[in-house]
Amino acid sequence: MSSDAPADEVLHRIESGVSWITLNRPEAMNAVTWDQRERVIALLAEASADPGVRAVVVTATGKGFCAGADLRGAPAAPGERVAGDVARMIRLGAQRLITAVLDCEKPVLAAVNGTAAGIGAHLALACDLVVAAESARFIEVFVRRGLVPDGGGAYLLPRLVGPQKAKELMFFGDAVPAAEAERLGLVNRVVTAGELEATAREWAERLAQGPTRALALTKQLVNASLDGGRAAALAAEATAQEINMTTADANEGVASFVERRSPKYLGR
Repeated sequence: MSSDAPADEVLHRIESGVSWITLNRPEAMNAVTWDQRERVIALLAEASADPGVRAVVVTATGKGFCAGADLRGAPAAPGERVAGDVARMIRLGAQRLITAVLDCEKPVLAAVNGTAAGIGAHLALACDLVVAAESARFIEVFVRRGLVPDGGGAYLLPRLVGPQKAKELMFFGDAVPAAEAERLGLVNRVVTAGELEATAREWAERLAQGPTRALALTKQLVNASLDGGRAAALAAEATAQEINMTTADANEGVASFVERRSPKYLGR
């Protein structure tokens, strides 16, 4: 699906093998529009397919990471709403954005610079690693609007904090400060606002120098591990290792060990 998002509403650059995707509507606390969402989905797909991209960072400008969905940019709904319209909108919208992150073949790091609310919180939590500024907050805002959490929230949150804590966050919709989010396991690391970009760059560039295909297969194994039984997980693990042993990076990893030197991974 094509995207008509103005280029300056989603900034994009590739540096040192890292694809930087930056939401850029600070005046709206980066509430994500339909066009922005399509652009982010497209960039994540491009990252998967481009061997020159070996890690992704999702971040934002201004004081907010993403305040949720901004439906004002959505295509107009034709005529009256009928049963099925809302479910279709969720499937094609919020759920596609979250699955684009989960299914990206490169590790995706969220650099959360401020408030992450609603689908914005789920966008961050779908990422493989989360670094947050001290000013960041995570808010399951849906209940405040009388809504059910969407964008995979009821799937993601219990896997990170357990079902009872997930219910507490979703039932009350209270803001979770960065330090508390780190304690709960929603965030890997909290840093000052001034350190956020540098920390994200350091982590992303470390990932970009790693064995890219092994990381992709590891991501798939971990993401699938909570959805199936032990037999399926072990079978998937064996298959992943079989596939990975065909890569140049696996051969380099073994050779470097034998030769007692640091490996030089090429992402292939």
